[in-house]
Amino acid sequence: MKRRIALLSAAGAAVVATEAAQAQAASGAGMERVVIQVSTPEQKLWNQAINYIENLRELYGPDKVEIELVALGHGIGVLKLDSTQGPRVADAVKAGVHISACQVTMRRQKLKPEDMLPNIGYVPAGLGQIIKRQREGWSYISG
Repeated sequence: MKRRIALLSAAGAAVVATEAAQAQAASGAGMERVVIQVSTPEQKLWNQAINYIENLRELYGPDKVEIELVALGHGIGVLKLDSTQGPRVADAVKAGVHISACQVTMRRQKLKPEDMLPNIGYVPAGLGQIIKRQREGWSYISG
């Protein structure tokens, strides 16, 4: 019985170690990967999330960090055409940052792609995207 428990524990540890190694290999050597969630209607927090993007790119270097901002719920406004952060979002997109709008939120708020800033991406579900990124080894920041 003790031997079976030891074998099961060793097998479990091997699976965890393999998953961690795969996440690290997928991220690339020395590459930081960060997903930022924006889900608040407060514009000062939208500004803060964009500041995080700029700060991370400065800290690690633009070629050493991959960033995705996911807007969902009340935070979807950061990606609407009339957003106060529109020019900064456009700059982030030009710099290679992935900017994603939650399609669940868009449907619930009756928003269409033409209501949104140009050149952004769309994900089926914002929370699902964040969970996916975390499973892939990305660091998570709530903006």
